[in-house]
Amino acid sequence: MNALLLIDIQNDFVPGGRLAVPDGDAIIPLVNALQPQFDLVVASQDWHPAGHHSFASSHADRSACDQIELHGLPQTLWPDHCLQETPGASLHPDLETHRVEAIFRKGTAPEIDSYSAFHDNGHRKATGLADYLRGRGITEVYLAGLAGDYCVYFSALDSLAEGFATTLITDATRPISADGFRAALADLQSKGARLLESPALLAPQEA
Repeated sequence: MNALLLIDIQNDFVPGGRLAVPDGDAIIPLVNALQPQFDLVVASQDWHPAGHHSFASSHADRSACDQIELHGLPQTLWPDHCLQETPGASLHPDLETHRVEAIFRKGTAPEIDSYSAFHDNGHRKATGLADYLRGRGITEVYLAGLAGDYCVYFSALDSLAEGFATTLITDATRPISADGFRAALADLQSKGARLLESPALLAPQEA
């Protein structure tokens, strides 16, 4: 059994959003086309309270993209984004959601960021995603979404650590940094993840 995990395809992460991933909305038609190929489709959603400690605005004399230590963990400071109950936190309106069986929200604890859909950055609390997937009989996880060098990457790392056969669909994700994405993909491959482009999944089956 396999699952497609859609990472953070939200309004604030596409062009015009507060933390836009370049060309982020371009993946949406492809992600929609991929969904019927999987036994299960689930999504993650960044869901920050106001004043989250990962926001640059929460720190005096700090700017977005500054690097700090936050409660013992390295932290990039971000613009305010994906605030709970705001339009920016909503899943993109063009994303088809009728096949999405569950949505796992992350980044809800103000004192710690959560890139991965499975755990916060300190692995102090789980979202429940891994247990949900195991309960549904899932053994293979395929990932797509935003951003490839952050939330998709860390979700893939945790998927591997949780024991799932893990595949990142490279053309169904977009990164903030092309160089960062190349490094992320190399690291994932070195740890046993597979990289795949969508035609391998969408190609018509031979009779």
